[in-house]
Amino acid sequence: MHDALILIAALAATVAGAGWLALSMDSHWEQVRGAQPATPGTVRLLRVLGALAWLAALLLCLRVDHASMAALVWVMALAGSALVVAFTLTWRPRWLAPLVVWARTKAG
Repeated sequence: MHDALILIAALAATVAGAGWLALSMDSHWEQVRGAQPATPGTVRLLRVLGALAWLAALLLCLRVDHASMAALVWVMALAGSALVVAFTLTWRPRWLAPLVVWARTKAG
């Protein structure tokens, strides 16, 4: 059961990471937050958060399995999270808003 919870955390980290990386792009930011663009600092932070989330997911996968299996699980989780975020941006982009609830926009 402990390993399953770690893998669920890894999956959540890959989805959050994919969401943060997607929201660092202007077009996806606009879908989720509206016409106000993100500040350059927010864009950098989103990219760093996305990369750190993916690294955390890899480390969590390595905690559960040996390196070759963990790498496979991690890559498959990345692919699945990319699909989840892509479909969410297509169907209900505002569902990604909790990922950037703290973010500021440029003053108009």
